[in-house]
Amino acid sequence: MGPMVVGGSESGNVDAACEGGDPAPEANRLRVDNYDAVARRITPADRPLLHELTVSVFWPHRTRDLDEFLALGEGYLATDEIGRAMGSAMHYFAGDDFAMLGMMVTAPRLQTLGTGRWLLGHIMADAAGRDMRLSATRSGYWLYETEGFVPLVTIWQHQGIARPFRLPSPVPGLTVRTLQPDDWPALRVLDKIAFGAERTKTLDLLAKVASGVVVERDGGICGYALIRSFGRGKVIGPVIAEDDATAMMLVAPLIKAHEGEFVRLDTPVESKTFEAFLSAGGLGVYDTVTEMYYGRQRRPLEGLQIYGLAAHSLG
Repeated sequence: MGPMVVGGSESGNVDAACEGGDPAPEANRLRVDNYDAVARRITPADRPLLHELTVSVFWPHRTRDLDEFLALGEGYLATDEIGRAMGSAMHYFAGDDFAMLGMMVTAPRLQTLGTGRWLLGHIMADAAGRDMRLSATRSGYWLYETEGFVPLVTIWQHQGIARPFRLPSPVPGLTVRTLQPDDWPALRVLDKIAFGAERTKTLDLLAKVASGVVVERDGGICGYALIRSFGRGKVIGPVIAEDDATAMMLVAPLIKAHEGEFVRLDTPVESKTFEAFLSAGGLGVYDTVTEMYYGRQRRPLEGLQIYGLAAHSLG
């Protein structure tokens, strides 16, 4: 997991690649410095090269994390004439009309030579006609803005060693319990509302690798939170809740169950109450990125919301 990484002054032509369909052969080749870069469809066998890229920009992804991203999405890997990885970019479709863009990484030595813009053009072409969303770092923000992405909210990256803390007061009428296999149909309904699209493939994978809790009102599930191994330790997300109090009820037992371990939660909700709660549990603010969208803005900003991302690349 981690923010999109694109360098500071890239140039290139994204328009030719954004007409839809597979890029033309000439669009798959870019002159970078003194050699040609070639873009090809990324495959699971490219995981070692993708890992080299993420290590080069200090992302915490482990090989298991990259395997998940490669299983869930499609995209491109750029290599030089001797097979070295130069950059990557992927998309994660949800339903017939939405895509998350992610895993955009450019090797540090190439971050001013147009590689990121070139690869962005490829994945935008694949997602043509769909609404799109991504998480932009400060260095990548300007590139996405010039290609028509609109800033929406700040995503707050909370992380640290979970520690004992005072649990939040229960919300009257709500009950938290452990997630059961039969709960998944209800979770999918809630997730579609909060995410803004039906991300079936992502939830199918999370059902296999994550555990979690749900919150009930009058016997019906009205929120959930998942936790799984990721990066340096654990990541809490998705977290779907209708307000701060419910989100804290969901997240608190997951932090408590992993005291002494490294835990991370990325939230697009700007709330001093929720921030203070996470910090009390050892998850202070580490960094921020900007959520941006292209086309129609799909994610609700009130009512049932995403309080914790599955990953920057997955939303």
